[in-house]
Amino acid sequence: MGDASPAFCAIYRWRLHPGSEDSFVRAWSRVTELLLTERGSLGSRLHRGPDDIWYSYTQWPSAIAKAEGLARPSVDPEAWRQLREAIAETLPELILEPVSDFLAPLRQEGC
Repeated sequence: MGDASPAFCAIYRWRLHPGSEDSFVRAWSRVTELLLTERGSLGSRLHRGPDDIWYSYTQWPSAIAKAEGLARPSVDPEAWRQLREAIAETLPELILEPVSDFLAPLRQEGC
């Protein structure tokens, strides 16, 4: 990556309670949009794996920016509550070191 300061990248993983998928996606989308527009996040993508684990890849300008963005009061307490209720299990966060980046933006219509 060409920036002088490396971005903070992580993968988050969850198992959801059966039937909570739609609520989870709506709440995740709401929180992610607000973190992007109000807290300095560089965005995130949500994926569902063939193993029924949900994966989110996120980027922030730095680990400090992420910590500061999340240290403030919740961007949407109700959406956070819906996320927590949908999650049956949270797997450990994976911190990634950016090395090379050729990822193109997704179309807004969906994957």
